[in-house]
Amino acid sequence: MDFLQPALDGFGVVLQPTNLLYCLMGVVIGMLIGVLPGLGPAATIAILLPLTYGIEPVTAIIMLAGIFYGAQYGGTITSVLLRLPGEASSVVTVFDGYMMAKQGRAGTALGIAAIGSFIGGTVAIVGLTFLAPVVAGFALDFGPPEYTALALLGILLVATISNGNKAKALIAACFGLLLATVGRDVFTGAERLTFGNLNLADGIDFVPVAMGLFGLGEILHNLEERHRAAKAPDKVSNVWPSRADLKQSSGAIGRGSVLGFFLGILPGGGATISSMAAYAMEKKRAKQPERFGRGAVEGVAGPETANNAAATSSFIPLLTLGIPANATMALMFGALLIQGVTPGPQLVQQDPELFWGVVNSMYIGNILLLIMSIPLIGIFVRILRVRGAILAPITVLITMLGAYTINNSMFDVMLVVVFGAVGYLMKKYGFEPGPLVLAFVLGSLLESNLRRSLLVFEGDASGFFTRPISATLLLLFVLVAVLPLVQSAVRRRRSPESSAESADDADRTPVKENA
Repeated sequence: MDFLQPALDGFGVVLQPTNLLYCLMGVVIGMLIGVLPGLGPAATIAILLPLTYGIEPVTAIIMLAGIFYGAQYGGTITSVLLRLPGEASSVVTVFDGYMMAKQGRAGTALGIAAIGSFIGGTVAIVGLTFLAPVVAGFALDFGPPEYTALALLGILLVATISNGNKAKALIAACFGLLLATVGRDVFTGAERLTFGNLNLADGIDFVPVAMGLFGLGEILHNLEERHRAAKAPDKVSNVWPSRADLKQSSGAIGRGSVLGFFLGILPGGGATISSMAAYAMEKKRAKQPERFGRGAVEGVAGPETANNAAATSSFIPLLTLGIPANATMALMFGALLIQGVTPGPQLVQQDPELFWGVVNSMYIGNILLLIMSIPLIGIFVRILRVRGAILAPITVLITMLGAYTINNSMFDVMLVVVFGAVGYLMKKYGFEPGPLVLAFVLGSLLESNLRRSLLVFEGDASGFFTRPISATLLLLFVLVAVLPLVQSAVRRRRSPESSAESADDADRTPVKENA
């Protein structure tokens, strides 16, 4: 428990007026962004990355973290009121939240979501406080072989566990790895895939890639989708849930907190998978599963609690191992690197002020989120009436100005435009940009540690299996890669058998003759 004193000292960091102000700003911006369908925290963090250059590292990360977990609740508002998820993790909230709104219980749905979000986030922060130092202590034994295996496993998990087409996710991850090789080889000095362009000699900067894929790409895709949205109601009443609603949803909130915390730690897990898993679990446990999809309050409470718990716990692998668990964490990883901070097992010991300042800011941010979310619902409803044609040009202008101010270079602006077009086409044709960004971020880590490992092992790749941790991680990598192929083969084998059985049953069915 020697980490308790630094953890308590972290509250002194958060309660500094500047950090408290940026925490409040992050939560408010996060909620507002969550309300705007299609933008999401990843896009917002990508757009705001240039603004963090002149801010202290602790302050910048506190604000970006607030945007992340604030957006989880903001996305609920459009899911309930418009049947349009403002954030991917709020997709399943649509099923029962919108039906509750149609029954005149929109306020109850939003109130339960706010309470569940607060409880789930708080449980995850407590878990983060006690578990992160343990993981960091364990990770001190990591060397180049272990980081190689962990980076491989992280990329594969994000590509295979994430929702959507697995083949497309793998293709996106491979493209991200290819982009990571652009520039001068740090070992030999040879230029790779630069095509003679001096702007690419030092590689592709992370910020233009992120701003293009998540910022400009999301805006373009959102403009195409926004016209399908329903009309927001004039007002929402009875926001505070009744005692019966609280009692009915208490079990779902408790289970969602635990499930979301553990799924958020896993690479490829995160808020979206956690919310879907929580909804499936509540429906399976229910005595009357037919209620789900028709306005069951547990169908809102479970997923909303789980996605906030997962959003918080996903900071554990980022801060302790230096491995981002999802696309938004990849952007947080980039923000830390921009600030000159390297996430990993040394962070807890070398920069405890930043580590515990960020962790403890989540306690304060969650309280602010609960206090503001219910009173501000009326304002959010008005924001929903603002046309995308007005918001989009302003956002694009901010994005382009931010891209230019990074290096005062028009080449960065052109990169944002190129990756914006790539991001739009990816979303349009079902390719999630998350695996691409994660693979791009982890690509340099994977390559440098792989080559260092091979130098240590004198070119013998079997050396990875002589170290217990790297051998275990590589075994997990093989299992994750092979399991979908085995499941697919079993399904194909069962399919002809079931067809044959159906045919046999049909042959045995007696045919009645006409009288």
